[in-house]
Amino acid sequence: MEVIADLCIIPMGVGLSVSKEVAVCERILAEAGLKTKLHAYGTNIEGDWDTVFQAVKRCHEALHAAGVPRISTNMRFGTRTDKAQKMEDKVRSVEEKLRGEGPG
Repeated sequence: MEVIADLCIIPMGVGLSVSKEVAVCERILAEAGLKTKLHAYGTNIEGDWDTVFQAVKRCHEALHAAGVPRISTNMRFGTRTDKAQKMEDKVRSVEEKLRGEGPG
């Protein structure tokens, strides 16, 4: 099953900046072959359900192994059975409506 996920991993106990830890996770997601889009407070991920969740687990494992004592993760995810949908499709649909090009 394909899934689009929004992932926010929050390493705790490593100081104020967590960009180093975010970079570790971004590499893991890329190595898993997942399509990602980094944004200011997380990462959108597109791919196979099992692959996405296995990669998130690897992020936790890698960060703990690197000395992060605590991690809090928030995820939102969606699936569809009526049609295949990509991250760009969802964004494009809203942008079209903002320009008055689409229905509703």
